[in-house]
Amino acid sequence: MFKTPCSRLPGFVGVKLKHKLIASVPRCHQSARSIVHQHRTHPSNWLTYQHLNFLKRQYVAKNNSELHQRAVPKHTSVVTIVDESDDTVERQVERIPTLNPEPEPHGLISPAQNEASSSETPVEGATNARETPHVQVETPEAREARLDRQWKQLKVDVTDLPDVYARLAKIKLTALVVTTAAAGFAMAPVPFDPLTFFVASLGTGLASCAANSINQYFEVPFDSNMNRTKNRPLVRGQISPLHAVTFALACGVPGVALLTLVVNPLTGFLGALNIFLYTCCYTPLKRLSITNTWVGAIVGAIPPVMGWTAATGCLEPGALLLGGFLYSWQFPHFNALSWNLREDYSRGGYRMMSVTHPAMCRRVALRHSLALIGLSSMAPAVGVTTWAFPLVSLPINVYISYLAFSFYRRGDRGSARKLFFCSLWHLPMLLLLALTCKNHRRENKAPASTEL
Repeated sequence: MFKTPCSRLPGFVGVKLKHKLIASVPRCHQSARSIVHQHRTHPSNWLTYQHLNFLKRQYVAKNNSELHQRAVPKHTSVVTIVDESDDTVERQVERIPTLNPEPEPHGLISPAQNEASSSETPVEGATNARETPHVQVETPEAREARLDRQWKQLKVDVTDLPDVYARLAKIKLTALVVTTAAAGFAMAPVPFDPLTFFVASLGTGLASCAANSINQYFEVPFDSNMNRTKNRPLVRGQISPLHAVTFALACGVPGVALLTLVVNPLTGFLGALNIFLYTCCYTPLKRLSITNTWVGAIVGAIPPVMGWTAATGCLEPGALLLGGFLYSWQFPHFNALSWNLREDYSRGGYRMMSVTHPAMCRRVALRHSLALIGLSSMAPAVGVTTWAFPLVSLPINVYISYLAFSFYRRGDRGSARKLFFCSLWHLPMLLLLALTCKNHRRENKAPASTEL
């Protein structure tokens, strides 16, 4: 008995929904026409990527110091002339050339005018109210110089884009990231695949370019206060923030897609995770806590792990060991670098160990330099290298530990500089020695059957 009313219920709902859709069609059409009309009449107010909250946001200021840096156009100077007949009035006049009246011939001067002029005696300190005020005339050269000093519309030179992109992507740092990823791929105990190696290196490089570009986008007002970073493209205004973010997307999306679809999903996940950690964790932590150094060390340790997973497709103890090499190496490298840049980091508002905890900065550098000796001894235990690797790598590990100990005891610029330059050649030498002592995995072959 309830079957008929219940079966009619969907029909009533459908009819009501149909009537509402039909009634809303004219309003939707009118809204679309108004949007198109607004775009045609006011194209400058049209919605662009810069209207998004992500790009429209003001750059993050320090906690309580209210650091605001906005580009304000310089105002054109206006000549102000004071009417001396009334000391309380100031009037702004236009820039017009002064009209010099031609002197009249002596014969045309009437005797009354001559008598009046002769009767006037100049009084010191008094001025003639009827005298034409002096107006400054701007020459074309001065006008051009004034316009050059003002803020102009940003224009990008196409010939400068390769250099701008290279500095935006921090090409030297990206090359180091790709090198460590290639070392991880080469250390994997599997047959070498050139195509996978090339795609993995390309994807890792693109992901690094994207992370570095977004990092510079967030740190523009802080980089402008540091001598080391004040010439970056976004700080100098060579490209717009929208251009930088577009470049980051053009690198990051294809890079992660290549790693995920062509290599394997695990490597693609690690690449996306590295971009997230560098841009959303390490970058804001630089102004909040000294833990940013440890987070940055994790970011630097992931590329060799990505190279290993690109070759093997799985996460093994050998990959973690290579990541440990990069993790420990970064502390003597970066702590020595930041020690001589303490003034710059302080002006930029970055909370680094060298600025807020100088004793910890030296102690952590020494601790992780000694950890490299222990990690080198663990390499044969996990089957990554032969037992010759701890012996051949011991001299360079002892030397960097000695320089780290000198930096810990003295804490001056000279010892920090020596430790930093030693770290530049220590890592390539360590990876090269590990590659020469690589332990190749032996495939288990089935015993050959003997015929009777």
